[in-house]
Amino acid sequence: MTELSAENAGTYARASFEGAVHATSIAINGHGVLIAGPSGSGKSDLALRLVDRGAMLVSDDYTHVHAENGAVIASAPMTIKGMMEIRGIGIEPLPCVDHAKVALLVKALEPGMTAERIPLVPELRDICGVALPLLRLGLLEASAPLKVELALARAIKPVSEQSTI
Repeated sequence: MTELSAENAGTYARASFEGAVHATSIAINGHGVLIAGPSGSGKSDLALRLVDRGAMLVSDDYTHVHAENGAVIASAPMTIKGMMEIRGIGIEPLPCVDHAKVALLVKALEPGMTAERIPLVPELRDICGVALPLLRLGLLEASAPLKVELALARAIKPVSEQSTI
């Protein structure tokens, strides 16, 4: 298992990485989102709030990723498929999908850091040789689920339709 971080994400591309990463993954309308951050940063909490808004769980805490036809595919290790560890409650079954084509990488902000107000240049990170849009976010912010949905909508929108600031 490999720790997925903004700093080492590019090494996955150079090594043709395939395997488990420390990230929770969900699917929103069939589009995958990887949520990365250290233990206790709120990955599962954000995923649970997104599930409450209609998303489906792909995998909690550890996600298997591989490249397929120019896309990153996320899936759950069989031992945790369809299960989420919910702090204070325990391990619970949740609605899930077998896999999802990842369209967005969400990375937990470091403690004490704030997100850039208006990012002038979109950040990208290579996962399995595929450049994915990166959203740096305070995972426990009340607005985090909506920010993920908005960033995902932008990520899947054709470039010709995206607004510029």
